[in-house]
Amino acid sequence: QVHLVESGGGLVQAGDSLRLSCEASGRTVSGYAMGWFRRAPGKEREFVAVISGISSNTLYVDSVKGRFTISRDNAKNTVYLQMNSLKPEDTAVYYCAKARGQIGKVRSNEYDYWGQGTQVTVSS
Repeated sequence: QVHLVESGGGLVQAGDSLRLSCEASGRTVSGYAMGWFRRAPGKEREFVAVISGISSNTLYVDSVKGRFTISRDNAKNTVYLQMNSLKPEDTAVYYCAKARGQIGKVRSNEYDYWGQGTQVTVSS
């Protein structure tokens, strides 16, 4: 069993930065890909970023490339999402999730554990 807890969300202005954290407990997640997803009001959940286990390769949705950076600290069993140059369209609940394997995936059904989410609101 893996328990994921996100933190770091908040209300910011356009152009500001936030760093989300996702701390895992219950077992180590260092060998697994870890992803971030988001759900904006009235929209379906969408993939944001993923970092692979072992290799730490990363993959991003086009809309956040160059602005968001996913990273992990295996010693802390924690994954981060650094979000810069935030835009109002980034407003959403952000979720971290543990993948079933070490390869980064974009489909939500490739993930077996999810956090409760943290709200990010970007005002214009």
